[in-house]
Amino acid sequence: MFSHRPVLLDEVIEGLNIRPDGIYADGTLGGGGHSEEIAKRLTEGGRLIGVDRDEDAIEAAGKRLSPYGDRVRIVRGNYEDLPEIFGSLGLEKADGILLDLGVSSYQLDEGERGFSYRTEAPLDMRMDRRQSLSAYDVVNGYDEQELFHIIRDYGEDRFAKNIAKHIVMERAKKPIETTTELSEIIKQAIPARMRESGGHPAKRTFQAIRIEVNRELSILSESLEHLIDMLAPGGRLCIISFHSLEDRAVKTAFRKAEDPCICPKDFPVCVCGRKPKGRVVTRKPIVAGAEELAENNRAHSAKLRIFEANG
Repeated sequence: MFSHRPVLLDEVIEGLNIRPDGIYADGTLGGGGHSEEIAKRLTEGGRLIGVDRDEDAIEAAGKRLSPYGDRVRIVRGNYEDLPEIFGSLGLEKADGILLDLGVSSYQLDEGERGFSYRTEAPLDMRMDRRQSLSAYDVVNGYDEQELFHIIRDYGEDRFAKNIAKHIVMERAKKPIETTTELSEIIKQAIPARMRESGGHPAKRTFQAIRIEVNRELSILSESLEHLIDMLAPGGRLCIISFHSLEDRAVKTAFRKAEDPCICPKDFPVCVCGRKPKGRVVTRKPIVAGAEELAENNRAHSAKLRIFEANG
């Protein structure tokens, strides 16, 4: 059951600056925790479009948000498709868009989904189970160099080279089929003295494979400009990230939208003609306070950045 408290909930609601008759989108609906608080603040004229690619999330959020009737519309899809989804609903601009880029605790806890290194399960990790590529395909099909780059770049694991080497060695004997098999191989690839520091030894590699399977970073990078362009005057885009590469992509896109000029710095006036799309509300990311950190372990790496479109 999707039941966890959403990360940075109060900060997101304040950041969205909700208008009761506004149009809002939650591009990573999950169990509907953030969306419920948005919907509570809408009047009959307001609309909330909730989007998620996980069928379990769609079902759970549908039940949670059912009391809000026509104010809420739930669509199974990906936030990269928000412009098309809005178009299909006769909408164009949004007064606020939210993305929570983390994996839900439900997905981690639901053993059969294969997201967790702590539970015996088939290697899956697909957020949308309609897609073909799974963690099994990555682990057993990618060559050693590809695995190394994924684990190094997406997992930021300094033992990436050795982990990739061990995976390839072991799968040569037989395919790696389960989360616990992969977890044990990763553990053996890390020096014994280093296994106790920095959390579970498989944590970073599992994160890296999940990001690859679901194209998380490429979808984010390709979507940011389109999402900013969807904002109505004064509308806000709020993004919660949990990974340094995600945060960097968001930070870069927001800065570029605020200052898109590509003229040489010594030019007295701008001649490129690129106009600012708005302003960055958060010069530094908003992070969880002590109380939330004590109650919710997911909040530790969460960073919220906010962009506001020109009014």
